[in-house]
Amino acid sequence: MTRPKRNTWQREAVRAALAEARGFVSAQQLHQRLRDGGSTIGLATVYRGLASLAEAGEADSLQSPDGENLFRSCSTQGHHHHLICRSCGETRELEARVVEEWAQRVGAEHGFTEMEHVVDLFGICANCRAGVAP
Repeated sequence: MTRPKRNTWQREAVRAALAEARGFVSAQQLHQRLRDGGSTIGLATVYRGLASLAEAGEADSLQSPDGENLFRSCSTQGHHHHLICRSCGETRELEARVVEEWAQRVGAEHGFTEMEHVVDLFGICANCRAGVAP
């Protein structure tokens, strides 16, 4: 049985900074924001805090097209997907029933069960295409 995570000032600082961030951010970006705000928190602590929040379902986590892990405060409970602007980071949470059905069908066709998947879509939002600051 796993013990609940302690709420330390560091974990709360990471949670608060993530809630204030717009869109997905890397651990390095969040660490820099915290340091710019006067925090003495270490980068390794930010990584652990973000991983813990993602594990608890309080943060979304995805891998950018560059392979970097990104995080954002989670506003939707349960499994969902994201549409993310590569330019400004604007993010929309998506329900994608067709993706869910496709994943189950493909798994079944190949004799797999208990399917899991990650689908995130990256593009350029209308504001960035128009040169308008969001």
